[in-house]
Amino acid sequence: MRTTTLGTSGPEVGVVGLGAMGMTFAYDMATPRDEATSLSVIHQALDLGVTLIDTADVYGPYTNESLVGRGLADRRDRAVIATKVGLEAVDPTGGPGGSPIVRPNGRPEHVRAAIDASLRRLGTDHIDLYQLHRVDPEVPIEETWGAMAEAVAAGKARHLGLSEINLTVEQIQRAQAVHPVATVQAEFSLWTRDVQAEVLPHCREHGIGLLAYSPLGRGFLVGRFASFDDLPQNDQRRRLPRFQEENLHANLDIAAKVSQVAERIGATSAQVALAWLLTQGPHVVPIPGTKTPKYLADNAAAADVRLSPADIADLDAIPAPAGARY
Repeated sequence: MRTTTLGTSGPEVGVVGLGAMGMTFAYDMATPRDEATSLSVIHQALDLGVTLIDTADVYGPYTNESLVGRGLADRRDRAVIATKVGLEAVDPTGGPGGSPIVRPNGRPEHVRAAIDASLRRLGTDHIDLYQLHRVDPEVPIEETWGAMAEAVAAGKARHLGLSEINLTVEQIQRAQAVHPVATVQAEFSLWTRDVQAEVLPHCREHGIGLLAYSPLGRGFLVGRFASFDDLPQNDQRRRLPRFQEENLHANLDIAAKVSQVAERIGATSAQVALAWLLTQGPHVVPIPGTKTPKYLADNAAAADVRLSPADIADLDAIPAPAGARY
């Protein structure tokens, strides 16, 4: 797979990454996880050149990093590990649909303890990209980011990044004033393009990489869901506005337009959606999540898909979805 760097200061990675969250967390929680398959996906990812593996301490909660650590135990030098800090589980099982209840925690003492715990779970002596999962509204970002910068100075982390729900350019600038921001992780896809207004241009201008999470619209862009009933039980998507029946029905046209381009060029819908993100600039790296070898190979092959100007124009013209993100 061809490679890029995460912004001007970050590490070299394959142009498509792997989000590990779904291997232990969030989607289709009623279906038992197969750890052996998940480990094989991590191994296959590295073999395909998918070197960026994204996880977080709170995924699971606190089991996803351990899984990734086991997957990389004998091949750590081939991977770029990205994990996160800044959320903590208040109730591991008590949220809606059985989802953990989490809250922001950006206190410096939490960051200092959390990175050591992440290093233990991941079985490594350093984290390549340490990301602030959410900005804590009760703690100035400078204090949280300063504690994360201490981890870099101590050799526990190599680069720092920000993750978001509604991250602002002003917050990025405040963090940048304390320590370089290598990456911003943002939801970005053909049905979530909010970052194109301010965050993406800022990243382009300042040499910051952008990790695009949920690049397949949480599975919607690949045509997996024709109705609300298609969503698995105990799945977080059942709580999201865009997946409610009326909105979902209106959004089917978006998936259909992606499928039309895919049929025209002989690719899959997933590959088209990922290839469109790759046209947004060399600093944009999609991190689709999967726990299935078949879908991993399909996603990785998006790196070789070339969209014509007409294809890109058709995709750019896709309307905004019905329903809010959350």
